[in-house]
Formats: sequence, C-alpha cells, structure tokens
Amino acid sequence: MEITDVAPVAMPQRIRGRAWVAGWLTPVPCGERTRAAAALLAERHPVSELLGLDQAPRPRRSGGPAAGVGPAGRAAWTLLRLEVGEAGVDDLWGADGVEPDDFTTAAPDPLARHEADLLQHLHAAHSEQVRGLCALLGDRSAVVCTRGAATPVALDRFGLRVRFTDETDRPFDARFDFPEPVRDVTELRYAMHALFDAATS
Repeated sequence: MEITDVAPVAMPQRIRGRAWVAGWLTPVPCGERTRAAAALLAERHPVSELLGLDQAPRPRRSGGPAAGVGPAGRAAWTLLRLEVGEAGVDDLWGADGVEPDDFTTAAPDPLARHEADLLQHLHAAHSEQVRGLCALLGDRSAVVCTRGAATPVALDRFGLRVRFTDETDRPFDARFDFPEPVRDVTELRYAMHALFDAATS
C-alpha cells in the first residue's frame, strides 16, 4: 500500500512525501472482533455501525439472511487485519525504513487532525507573519527570501515547515522547530507566538 502526502495549501510541487506499507492481509474471525476493533471502525468510519461492522453476524430472522450475510449465504463484508512486514518513508530529507514494531506502536501526531485547517488559516490570515520567519534563517535569508510569498507546508508537534523562493525561483523549505513538542492546539498557539516573536525581536 502506498500513501502520498499532499500539502493542503495550493503551491507548486505539493507532494510532501510518500510512505509505503507492505505485509499480509488476513481475515479476522468473528470471535476476534474485539470492542477495540469495533471502536476504531466506528471512529474512522461512523457508517460501520449502520452496516453492522461492529457486531458478529446475528441469527437469521423470519427466514431472511443473518445481519452481515449476503443473499447467497456468504459474508457481505470481511474485516481484514494487516500484518506489517515492512514500511518506509520518502520525503525531502531522504528515504528511510520503519521497523514493523515501531509502526505498530506509533501514535498519531496530536495535530494531525487539525493540520490542514491550521495551515490554511496561517496562509490566509497570517501570511506576513509566516514570511517574517525568514528572519530566523540568518545569512541565508538574503538568498531565499527575496521574492514570492512564504507558504506553510507542514505542521506537527515538533514544528512548522515553510516554503520560500530563492532568487532563481527555486523553492526552499525551511523547518522551524518549537522549543518543545506541543501536545494540543492550545500549546501550539503559544509555540507559534514564540516563533513569531523571535522573528521580530
């Protein structure tokens, strides 16, 4: 399975990176459909409750098929488990593999659900402040901040990535790290203010 990461803000060369996961898909028996799996399905795909994906097939009633069973007597749906064999990431900083155990235990970034909205807000309402971060690039600012707008490209708990344009119209991505990882949007607000203040001081 390959996943392409595309920046939510319009710009040239919007692809931020690619990831791939390879492994084996195996059917999950009805008896192993735990509450945790059902909760995950309900969270990611609320319609699963309507389809009965959070339940084992029920006995047939009034001569009709059981819930979750098609008219031919076969299962109308199948819950599959992906057993990860290998995974990897390829982005602007290079390609690297991810160990299956690390992939399994990894937790989503706390800003992942909000990233698209936050980047679009920064681009629409704070473009001058984002461009002002160029002051934090030191000597390089004279080269990469001479023309064009600065565009926020990526945001996670560790920092903000901004795309600038150099004097030959080539894009240049700069990473601005927060003093410490943020845990939620409230902490992000303080971290962003600290970045903007550092750029103007």
